[in-house]
Amino acid sequence: MSKIAVIGAGAWGTALAMVGARSGCTVNLWAREPEVVETIRRNRRNALYLPDHPVDGNVLPTGDLAEAVAGAELALLVTPAQHLGAMAVQLAALPDCPPLVICAKGIDRASGRLLTDVVAEALPGHPFAVLSGPTFAGEVAQGLPAAVTVGSTERSVAEKAADLLGAPRFRIYLSNDPVGVEIGGAVKNVIAIACGVVVGAGLGENARAAVVTRGLAETVRLAVARGGKAQTLSGLSGIGDMMLTCNSFQSRNMSLGADLGAEPERSRTPEEILTGRDTLAEGFWTAAAVTAMAQSLNVEMPICRGVNAVLHRGETVHALVDALIARRFREE
Repeated sequence: MSKIAVIGAGAWGTALAMVGARSGCTVNLWAREPEVVETIRRNRRNALYLPDHPVDGNVLPTGDLAEAVAGAELALLVTPAQHLGAMAVQLAALPDCPPLVICAKGIDRASGRLLTDVVAEALPGHPFAVLSGPTFAGEVAQGLPAAVTVGSTERSVAEKAADLLGAPRFRIYLSNDPVGVEIGGAVKNVIAIACGVVVGAGLGENARAAVVTRGLAETVRLAVARGGKAQTLSGLSGIGDMMLTCNSFQSRNMSLGADLGAEPERSRTPEEILTGRDTLAEGFWTAAAVTAMAQSLNVEMPICRGVNAVLHRGETVHALVDALIARRFREE
C-alpha cells in the first residue's frame, strides 16, 4: 500500500486523512494534541475536531513528526496557516521529507508572504503543490462528492497527489498555477466575512451577490499581480470556493462576519466575538495580510480593505457599507 502523511489533525486534516485511506493508502496522521492521538487510537474518532465521523482503520495517529513522514510518498500540510512556517522548518530538519502539498488557506501574517513562499524559504528547491477548492470537512469526511484543484509548477507532484488522493467522490483537477490556486483559497475567506456582515446586518441577497462578484474581481486582480493566472480563479479554487464559503453558515468566516454584522455599533469587539468561538476563522488574520500585500502591489481591493478596517482598525459595519456604496462610478 502507498503511504502518505497528513500533518495537522484538525477537522480538515482528519477529513483528508480519511480521503487517503479510502483511496487505498496507509495514512500517518500527525496531531499536536496528545488527546487527539489517543481518542483516534482508542475510539476511532477525532473527538476534539471531527466527533461525528468515524476515522478509518488505515489512519494511524501519531504525535511524532519524524514517524509521521517516514516512508511517506507525500505529506499534506494541513496546520493552520499561521503555524505553517514553523512546521515547514521542522520538516526541513528531517532527513527524508517527501514532496509537500499545502492544504491550509491563508497568508502568513508575520511576513505578509504567501504560504508557498514560506515553504520555499524553509525547504529551498523542495517539490510542493497547493490543494484548494470548495470543501467542508464534514461533508468530505462523510464521503459526499467534492472536487478540488491541485496546483504545482512540477507536474509530477500534482499527478502524485491526484493518484494518491483521487477517488470517485473526491475528484482532483490539475493546475500549473499554484499562486492562483493559493490566492483564491486565501482571499475568499476575507470575502466570506464581508458576506457574513451583509447577512448579519440584514442588507439583503442583492448586496451579498454584489459582494461575491466584486470580491472575485479583487481576488483576480491580486492573483495576476502576484504572477498567477486570471483563468485559475474561474475554477474550483476561485469562484467554486467563493460560492461555497460565501453562502453557508458552515463557513467559519461567514459566521464570524454575521456576528459582526449583527452588532453594527460594536457592542463587542471582533476579538471578543472570536474568544467565544471554538473554531478558527483564518480570514481574521488574512484580511490584514491581503490588505498589506495589495497596497504593496498597488492593487485596488476595497472590500478586503474595508473588512480589515472593521476587524483591526475599529471601523463600524455602517461605515464599511457607506464607504463601499459611496465609491465613484467606474466601468466593471
